[in-house]
Order: sequence, then structure tokens, then C-alpha cells
Amino acid sequence: MAGIHITDIEAAINFWRARSPSPDGVSLPPETRALAEVYALMVYYHADEADADTMPRPAYAAWKVWYDTTPDTPCIAICSTSQGDELCKGCGRTFDEVQRWPEMTPVAKRATWRRITLDSLAWRFNTYAERAVENRPTAADGPPAA
Repeated sequence: MAGIHITDIEAAINFWRARSPSPDGVSLPPETRALAEVYALMVYYHADEADADTMPRPAYAAWKVWYDTTPDTPCIAICSTSQGDELCKGCGRTFDEVQRWPEMTPVAKRATWRRITLDSLAWRFNTYAERAVENRPTAADGPPAA
């Protein structure tokens, strides 16, 4: 089962709440409602993960839009797996995860992100945290300078 953790569902709900606020403070836009229904069932059943394969398509699509705004890779360009380490000191991924990253699904990538974040021993979380900062322009930044 490919699972989307409840914290990702919460983050996606908050993303959509900011992007499409409730017009009257009561009703929810379609994306927020789809995710909130999944979230409510997870809470009711005490589930930590929602099965991405059986998740309602509107909820998965809303989650995927949020996912596309997150950093793709935890890499900080200090890869110790190339030196023979089974676990990269820079990003915390296993050798297999580093090698297969381009072909991994968004759900598998988020599971890896969750594991390395909870572990937080990789250099991206301490020694070289400044390398992990995302400097992506946002719509509020305006068009890039020529």
C-alpha cells in the first residue's frame, strides 16, 4: 500500500485554505472539501496514512497540486553514497533511494522525506542546513529579472 501520511494531508488542506479561502466562512472549495473528507475518515479510523491507490481522485489531485509545490529532492550536493556509504550523510537517503529517486512516485518520495525528517541526522538538517533552504521565486515575487 502506497500511503500518504496524515501530516501531508494536513499540509495540503492548509495550502488549499490559503489558496482558495472559504467564501462565507462555512462552505469549502472542492479541493479543500475532498481533502477534508479523507482527513476526517483518517481521524475517525485512527489512521496515520491514506492509501493513495484507493483515495478519491479529487482528493489525490488536490494533494498532488500541493506536492508539486514542495522541494523534489532532499539532496544538498554532498553525497556520501558515492563514497560507499549505505546512508547518505548529506541527505539521509539510502543508496537505493538516491539511485531510484527519478523513478519514484510522489507518494514514495514523500515517505522518504518523512523518514529522513523524523530521523533528522543528515547534514541537511544541521551542519549544512543553509544548503537545504529553497530559494524558489513565488508569484508574489513577480517575474524573474532579465
